[in-house]
Amino acid sequence: MNKTKRFAFYAASLAVLFTACDRSVIYNAYKPIPFTGWNKDSAAVFSVSITDSVSTHNVYINLRNNSSYPYCNIYLFVKAISPAGDVAGDTVEYMLTDAYGRWYGKGFSKVIDNRLAFRKFVRFPSKGMYRFEIKQGMRNDILPEISDVGLRIERVDGQ
Repeated sequence: MNKTKRFAFYAASLAVLFTACDRSVIYNAYKPIPFTGWNKDSAAVFSVSITDSVSTHNVYINLRNNSSYPYCNIYLFVKAISPAGDVAGDTVEYMLTDAYGRWYGKGFSKVIDNRLAFRKFVRFPSKGMYRFEIKQGMRNDILPEISDVGLRIERVDGQ
């Protein structure tokens, strides 16, 4: 296992430990991207069991990139499929650096960890298994320097 992958593994393990104590987090998972790059046809797929259709939730896309990622932004195609089979799709753009090339995300060494707000104050209409699919929407067929894509869903505090 090379240093970058080992670091990513340890960082993911620590993230799981720290979020395990946070009762507002109802889902937090990552999918690794091959070292060769993120193919435009490959989706990071997350299946989430929603048991609360009353509370509001915030949905985040977590993205880990190497500091040599060649762009200041990323476009993503996000699809959510409800237990009833209803499909909602969206194209979103996230800025990953400021105008001077400084990363917005947190990290040390070469791995930058980004938590990108996808939807805030969401009420899931029904209980059941929801499927989220995330694809890269850049012009590259193979997008380099992305190591992991994740999904995080939190119940909004005060509920």
